[in-house]
Amino acid sequence: MNCAICRNGNTLNGYVTVTVQRGDTTVILKRVPADVCDNCGEYYLSSEVAARVLERAESAVKSGAEVEILRFAA
Repeated sequence: MNCAICRNGNTLNGYVTVTVQRGDTTVILKRVPADVCDNCGEYYLSSEVAARVLERAESAVKSGAEVEILRFAA
């Protein structure tokens, strides 16, 4: 897929670190599978992965965490 941001790169399968801010809670998820632009580094998550990222963020908010760093589990 061509990158929608830089329009010069192509996306390749890879892993990224995703940071989600919800209210006073910051959740950092490492090794999240994504399509990553080989030119600018912009990344694209599948709808399934994005849903799981948001579920993990919501869980951290409900637990009262201020900062949570997690490794994304496939």
